[in-house]
Amino acid sequence: MERENSTSIVWKYIAIVLIAVTIALTVAMVTLINSKLKSRTVAEETPANTIEETMAEVVETIGETVPETEAPVELSAAEMAVETGNSMLSYWTDSALTKQQLISYMSDITDESSPNFIPVDRRIAVFDFDGTLFCETDPNYFWYNLLVYRVFEDDCYRAKKFEKATAQKIVDLNEKGKKANNLPMDIAKSIASSFAGMTLEEFDAYIQNYKQLPMPSYNGLLRGDAWYLPMLQIVEYLQANDFTVYVVSGSDRFIVRSIVKNSPLNVPMRQIIGTDESVVATGQEDEDGLSYTFTGKDKIVLGGQFLRGNVNMNKTTAIIQEIGVQPVLSFGNTMSDASMAMYTITENPYKSLAFMLCCDDLDRENGNLDKANAMYQSCAENNWIPVSMKNDWTTIYGDSVTKKVGVDEALAPAA
Repeated sequence: MERENSTSIVWKYIAIVLIAVTIALTVAMVTLINSKLKSRTVAEETPANTIEETMAEVVETIGETVPETEAPVELSAAEMAVETGNSMLSYWTDSALTKQQLISYMSDITDESSPNFIPVDRRIAVFDFDGTLFCETDPNYFWYNLLVYRVFEDDCYRAKKFEKATAQKIVDLNEKGKKANNLPMDIAKSIASSFAGMTLEEFDAYIQNYKQLPMPSYNGLLRGDAWYLPMLQIVEYLQANDFTVYVVSGSDRFIVRSIVKNSPLNVPMRQIIGTDESVVATGQEDEDGLSYTFTGKDKIVLGGQFLRGNVNMNKTTAIIQEIGVQPVLSFGNTMSDASMAMYTITENPYKSLAFMLCCDDLDRENGNLDKANAMYQSCAENNWIPVSMKNDWTTIYGDSVTKKVGVDEALAPAA
């Protein structure tokens, strides 16, 4: 009934508008007719067909006042790909190989007459997160820094011995360059245990608060705002051309989801893949999930157990399991993304490309030339397209963000 009332109201408004337009046109025509008739002299004998002639003049006059509109020029999908690429990728220099290759690629695979045409349901792109979409080292990965904050700076939390030892290894790596064996595994375990028992909502709220802290190496940048703006444009460009974008990260899945939440990256939570930790029901206790049944009294909480790290071959496995089709575009920045890149371009039934970011900017970003040069070499060996953060991007975080004077090159993480 409520829908019928809404429909009735809409039609009433339409009827009122049509009546108003009719009245306005009638008044205009009468006014114009009177004007034409009055222009004739009283002494002149009016022929019998004066009204008909006048009406014809009115119609002709009205016709002359209506501007002629040219039919809009419809661009093909391929032409649109070029036009939108040049306009949307404004943070990329025109000489950037990525910009040139991607626009050319998009023009080709959206052209239905091209042998390289890719149907929409197979336009899948995968992106690494840290160092590809988001700042990787300040002074280390977001979730590494989060663990240090949880253990050493959160007065409301009493860390376990193992968590303290792991957090100290991160500090030693950041400050002294001291590497430790199995550090990524220890960090994943410590993240899982240090937030055990939190609901997903509580965990998200914790990360949202952490995102408001300032970045130590930059002026005008918060922890949660360290997005690479040129890469956000790539995502938007792909989505404008009917690509489905997945984030395939080595960081904790729930943490990446919270970083993406309330951010400029428009990717649904279901399309974010990462390192996994357990979730359980509050009433489950030690019972296995195969036998426990969720009840109306239960809440979902973090279970405290590390399940699976999402790097190297595990990224490819996750793509196969969670996406189900081979991507045609891959974006990464380290050798932990190499498996994902090679899987994308190896024996793909569709035209495919792999891009790798090279952290060669020491002025606007915590770059590392040794890592950058090694990646350039890997790109040459594996037919990946290198992305120069220094030469290809007109900005990184925006012109209002500056790197603090005296900040040394970031130490390479131990991933």
